[in-house]
Amino acid sequence: MIRVVLPAHLKNLAHVSGEVRIEAAGPVEGAAPVTQRLVLDTLEAQYPMLLGTIRDRHSGKRRPFIRFYACEEDLSNDSPDAPLPERVIAGEEPFIILGAMAGG
Repeated sequence: MIRVVLPAHLKNLAHVSGEVRIEAAGPVEGAAPVTQRLVLDTLEAQYPMLLGTIRDRHSGKRRPFIRFYACEEDLSNDSPDAPLPERVIAGEEPFIILGAMAGG
């Protein structure tokens, strides 16, 4: 079970409170690793109202002002196909989607 923390506005859109838990295939011999792409694909399939809010619908690239964190590390600029940390896969740590703010 992967634990995902969403920003408040996406929780409201998805009609959830607290963490979201999703099933993502774990690392099994010959299976694809658990990646940002797999987590986001699964999240958008489970909550279709989030489609296009975290990633661009066509390019699949992370939207501006959306950041990804796990295990106290910024994963925002990592490849979407890089494996997530083991502690996230094991459900010990959440995968955090954060809506960054900007202003002047």
